[in-house]
Amino acid sequence: MNAKLKKLIDQSNRIVFFGGAGVSTESGIPDFRSTDGLYNQKYDYPPELMLSHEFFFEHTEEFYKFYRDKMLYPNVKPNKAHYALAKLESEGKLKAVITQNIDNLHQAAGSKNVLELHGSVYRNYCIKCCKFYPLETVLNSTGVPRCDCGGIIKPDVVLYGEQLDEEVLDKSVSAIHTADMLIVGGTSLNVYPAAGLLHFFRGRFLVVINKTPTPADQMAALVFNEPIGEVLGD
Repeated sequence: MNAKLKKLIDQSNRIVFFGGAGVSTESGIPDFRSTDGLYNQKYDYPPELMLSHEFFFEHTEEFYKFYRDKMLYPNVKPNKAHYALAKLESEGKLKAVITQNIDNLHQAAGSKNVLELHGSVYRNYCIKCCKFYPLETVLNSTGVPRCDCGGIIKPDVVLYGEQLDEEVLDKSVSAIHTADMLIVGGTSLNVYPAAGLLHFFRGRFLVVINKTPTPADQMAALVFNEPIGEVLGD
């Protein structure tokens, strides 16, 4: 771990981590906005449209083609950043991981208190009867996956045009508000309302770890424009 960061961590007792796609890119999951990201690839429709609430219900089969192809990575493994955060939690320092990611990698690394702002690909449910289905059901299906009752199965992820889960949002606000240190990692802080959570931080140390500049850099005690695994990892 970076020595300057470790010094601040040693002085803190209620650390919260707020992360985005850049945390998972080092595991092999592409982000959205980089040069090789989804937004810079060519499809019949823009990715942000295909991942919208409206598109899911109007073009469900087309949604699932894109979703299976570009959003599901069941074989990826946690990286150094995920394991470093899980270690901080096990030591009693880190109180919560707030993530915009939907890949379950924080849990796979051992983190317990993970607040998933945008849901998880590992949870799926029937929009008719609400029966739960695991990721394997979607992976092993073709076309539009359907429930035993005939209803369409929907991923429990927040699509464009949908509201964030209020309970998760409230817990995230509370965690950040009571933190004495907030580490922001792997996010450009351009996606709202998630990025607005930083306004609730009242602690001593704000640390930003992102390859490109963010709107929060000027307020931060430390800024690292480096891969997050190199900053947090051993």
